[in-house]
Amino acid sequence: MATRPDNDAYFMNMAKLSATRSTCLRRSVGAVIVKEKRILTTGYNGAPRGIKHCEETGCVRLENHIESGTRHELCRGVHAEQNAVIQAAYFGVSVKDASIYITNFPCVLCAKILINAGIKEVIYLDDYVDTLSREILEESNVLVRRYVENK
Repeated sequence: MATRPDNDAYFMNMAKLSATRSTCLRRSVGAVIVKEKRILTTGYNGAPRGIKHCEETGCVRLENHIESGTRHELCRGVHAEQNAVIQAAYFGVSVKDASIYITNFPCVLCAKILINAGIKEVIYLDDYVDTLSREILEESNVLVRRYVENK
């Protein structure tokens, strides 16, 4: 009989599952917003609704040798965290005081969105180099912790 995962493992596994829907050629990221142990929304990185994905057009960032963690505006994709917050807004679901499980540490753009959306906790799996994001999150009241998988 399989061991029942704790809440962190369960929700991080859901974020990893969301990442499998990503259409990004550089990095597959998934996010799950949770409140009171209930999933509110999910998100993964990919092009906006109705727009061709990088799988079809190629990656602007790869073609132009844009360094990871820089020039976020030069990308067809919407980040997983952004999509999770957008999905909540689209369906009229408040994410105030919720937690977000993300497969990667958020970039500075996503950190600002999460702070203003009222997210109270960020749980991430893999690191991502963005010094300003870390500084902004440390200055905010958002709790940030790295999830460590039991292997």
